[in-house]
Amino acid sequence: MYARRITAAVAGAAGLLAVLIGLPVALLIVQRALCEAFDAATAVTRPLSPQVLLLAAVAAGWLLWTWLVIATIADIAAALTRSSRRPQLLPAPLRAVVTALASSVIAAVTTTDPAAAAAPSPVTVFTHAANPTATPLTPVAPNAVTALPTLASTVSATPQATSPPPRTVTVRSGDCLWNIAKQQLGDSHRWPELFNANKGRVQANGYALTNPNELHIGWTLTLPTTAAATPAASEAEPADPTNTNAPAETAPATPGPSDTAATKPSDTTSPAPPSGTATATSTADSVATDHDTERHDDQHPGVRLPSQGWISLSLAATIAAIAGLLRLQRRRHARLHTPIPVQTGPTRTPVPAGLAIADSGCRDGTLNRAPKTHNDEARSGPAAVASIGVNAAGTEISLFTLPHCGLALNGPGAVAVARAVLGSTLATILGNPAERPVIITTPGLLARLFPDGPEVTGLDPLGTTYDGERLLVLADTTAAVTRAEEELIGRRRLLDTYNAESITDFNSRTDHAESQPPCILLIEADSRYTGRVAAVAAQSAALQLHIVVLGNLDGLPTVTVTGAGTVAHTDSKVLLGGRLATLTDADLRSLLTMIADAAARPEAGTDIGEFTNAKPHDKMPAADLHPVPDLPTSTTDSPTPVRLTVLGPVTLTTDAGPITTGMRTGSYAVLALLAAYPHGRTLDQITADLHPDIDPAAAIKRVRTDINTTRRVLRAATGNTTAMFIEHDPASHRYRIDPNLVDVDLWRMLAAIGRANTAADDPTALTALHEAADLYAGDFAENQDRAWITDYATTHRHQILSVYARIAELLEPDQPDAAIAALETAARLDPVNEELYQRIMRIHGRHHRPDAVRRTLRRLEAVLAELGDAEPSDTTRRLAERQLRPTPAGARP
Repeated sequence: MYARRITAAVAGAAGLLAVLIGLPVALLIVQRALCEAFDAATAVTRPLSPQVLLLAAVAAGWLLWTWLVIATIADIAAALTRSSRRPQLLPAPLRAVVTALASSVIAAVTTTDPAAAAAPSPVTVFTHAANPTATPLTPVAPNAVTALPTLASTVSATPQATSPPPRTVTVRSGDCLWNIAKQQLGDSHRWPELFNANKGRVQANGYALTNPNELHIGWTLTLPTTAAATPAASEAEPADPTNTNAPAETAPATPGPSDTAATKPSDTTSPAPPSGTATATSTADSVATDHDTERHDDQHPGVRLPSQGWISLSLAATIAAIAGLLRLQRRRHARLHTPIPVQTGPTRTPVPAGLAIADSGCRDGTLNRAPKTHNDEARSGPAAVASIGVNAAGTEISLFTLPHCGLALNGPGAVAVARAVLGSTLATILGNPAERPVIITTPGLLARLFPDGPEVTGLDPLGTTYDGERLLVLADTTAAVTRAEEELIGRRRLLDTYNAESITDFNSRTDHAESQPPCILLIEADSRYTGRVAAVAAQSAALQLHIVVLGNLDGLPTVTVTGAGTVAHTDSKVLLGGRLATLTDADLRSLLTMIADAAARPEAGTDIGEFTNAKPHDKMPAADLHPVPDLPTSTTDSPTPVRLTVLGPVTLTTDAGPITTGMRTGSYAVLALLAAYPHGRTLDQITADLHPDIDPAAAIKRVRTDINTTRRVLRAATGNTTAMFIEHDPASHRYRIDPNLVDVDLWRMLAAIGRANTAADDPTALTALHEAADLYAGDFAENQDRAWITDYATTHRHQILSVYARIAELLEPDQPDAAIAALETAARLDPVNEELYQRIMRIHGRHHRPDAVRRTLRRLEAVLAELGDAEPSDTTRRLAERQLRPTPAGARP
């Protein structure tokens, strides 16, 4: 080993001599030849002759050599003195070459004998990152293998003679730490060892592994050197569950990490290692999104959309909040039908596919479970209002808090950023109405943002307003600038009248009738309006007038953005090194559609009389009846050994009691999904439902593990060592719950609803309806913190509301108080459903209880006030008025 160090030192010294001595010798030879052939007359008459140009090049070579000598001496001196910082006097590629040569010499001369070479060297070897924006010098352990930039040689200290050389693996497309640990170490749960072995090590592209969710294609990872069992010895590969003729899957003899799910990085208790295709992360790709290579590291936390657009976490949270509001509004307007629908599966989502990742990531916590980084403290502030991106430190930036007067967007991503500014601003539909900004723009700019031409959902037929005057589309840039000037004059007069210093101070006062919201002028650049725009911009801070110009305009800070939104150049220190949100045409249309649907507005509603007078079953056409659903049933008379509850928390129970240990979180999710699909789902369908945002190969492995764990735990709990519990049909490739072994409460509830729909008389129907109501112990899979659950829970919640509504219909003639009690129970399950309150008020009104009618209406108003300032529909108010009218003498309820 010592001989190798000597050889490396000789080679490094030769390289340094070749650079420091060979270069000046070559320059002297060329200079001498040029001087001998130099013709002064030619040089005077032809100043740009080849001779003059060559002499100038030689002079530049001498300057470069002098600079190289100074930089090399400074670099070697810093290394010998173990300085933590080195002067960066050379470009990164050239600096890396000098560092590699110097380090080999230093590593040899600081170890004088073989014994010393075997021990860890006290000298820290530094490697320069190729990325000039990354940490300039990264200390690397002497015994670590470090990938240097492509222009440098690999520098590594030699391990002890008795240890084999460390094994390495190259990261490929689709890899994640979980998969690499499984393939190379035989155990996926050893991914933390793999992460710790490579954490902070600078790779060939200048980045280092600091986040287990972020890998770059082409990185070289060193495998841990600690002893570990081979895959065959540590854990046998589970048998393919698709082969139902195979014996029980091989599993560890004792419960391991897979049993408790305590160390698997995909569970909520620990950060998930990445898949190669993860989209909702603090991205760290090195993939080119346009003609330039875009590098997105953990300094730019956000959400990558399927369209390759990018939004900040605050905008993603706003989209999720709007989606939640839309779901509540759908629940509010849901009709309660008789007969009761008995279908399973999810309710149609209100979120377009392009924005679904933002909604699901915020709802299931994916965007909040990222591993801690050095920028977490900077990112821990409150969410920005109308966030337009993040700065270099990862802190979100609001257009309303910029210290300068506005933005002039330029570059390939300027139009996409302008779309994001428009969408993020209009998305502020929640909270105080006085703080919801107004945008002034022109048809010409909207034509650039929406090049395909169809009307944007939410604009009125004249194309002049949007969502209650929040988007003002004026005729042209002249009209838009004039409107901004009118705003300036009006706001300045208000401040003078009320002796306020700014619009913020003015809005905080209570002695005026109307607050002034932020106002944004969004126009295309036009030099004719430079002075007028500058005059408005000068008052922007005090008057809450913000300007965004598409193109260059004097007087505004220019921001040049790439196609991915990365700030390539800017006059603004706040945005330097940051990234701005980008949206495609389709994504902005989808967002505006959601905003328009969620905006509070007067609604006509649906009259209760339209659907309460249901026809008797014997007079209803057969096509209108919902028969008993085709649900799997047990083919044996013996009771099932396992009972699965998915209405409420997902639980498994045997004759010995609830199963409380051994099950994975993912196993419960698989069981809940299969309960929602009684006839089964294929493996691809299960992974698409449960893990839509990770690599399909990794998701399939995860689902297989969840299924195997379920089988193993249930076998141990029941003593049946050959039962599958989750069957697999080779013909259809579907997995389904075995009804002979597992009893599912959801299936029993749907079967009871089906019997109630086809009952021949009211007592039979009531018995079946009460059975269904008793089985509903809570929302579907309510303890599963996963986004996919929400729309499934809506389906079954609406079914149980219809059950209680039908019970009230059957009880009302003879037992009105019992009917009201049933509807009150339904209102507790879903307090936003407006029809429930209509039914309650109608019964109270028929029995001359005006105070109860008023209380019910006030309770509905209070509930809806929390849904973005919503109010009861006109129909509900008219119904309440009818119930409050005096009843003629002698009338009977």
